[in-house]
Amino acid sequence: QLEDSGGGLGQAGASLRLSCAASGLTVDHYAIGWFRQAPGKEREGVSCISGSHGSTYYAASGKGRFTITKDNAKNTVYLQMNSLQPEDTAVYYCAATVLQFRLCVFKDYDYWGQGTQVTVSS
Repeated sequence: QLEDSGGGLGQAGASLRLSCAASGLTVDHYAIGWFRQAPGKEREGVSCISGSHGSTYYAASGKGRFTITKDNAKNTVYLQMNSLQPEDTAVYYCAATVLQFRLCVFKDYDYWGQGTQVTVSS
């Protein structure tokens, strides 16, 4: 089970930190990803991290602004989002997969959180 949280409202330039707390699985053994879905758009991979090596992937939209980290002791993965822009407005979901040979491919992810809303105003 994945519980994602940390979304909220903010103005352009604000920062938010999303959390993905896992239970029933160990983040050190799974690849964990953050995906987002804006109204009328497909779900897209934002940032992902592998379990074993901690390799990371960032979509171009978040590169340089977003940072994904994990805390094995807390079994939690975080997404720090800085310099938020209105186009970042979406529901953000964390997801997990045992597949780690590639990151942030939507169809690979089997376990999903309920989503947390991020809204950024201009």
